[in-house]
Amino acid sequence: MLKGLGGLGDMAKMMKSAQEMQTKMAEMQEQMAMMSVTGESGAGLVKATASVQGELKALDIDPSIFDPNEKEVVEDLILAAIKDAQSRAQQKMQEEMGKITEGLGLPPGMKLPF
Repeated sequence: MLKGLGGLGDMAKMMKSAQEMQTKMAEMQEQMAMMSVTGESGAGLVKATASVQGELKALDIDPSIFDPNEKEVVEDLILAAIKDAQSRAQQKMQEEMGKITEGLGLPPGMKLPF
């Protein structure tokens, strides 16, 4: 179709690839909005659930840890569970974005969006 136009054919191909990537990115973002991960601490006594984007969605605390003398321990367990959930969310997001870059032939480890 654009055979006689030199570099314009390549440019059209690049534009089409960019549009496909943009569509796939939008689809992936919609899917990731519905995904969640759960981090925990204290052998599961505190669990934090977050979206893949890292937004805290829920916190589950076993009532057995509520000892007034152990307030600081409880706070540490809560923070640890939240950090674990955020770390898992980041990891899951990287995995999902890796699927897009792999499918488009982009170099491994390339960060998206640009």
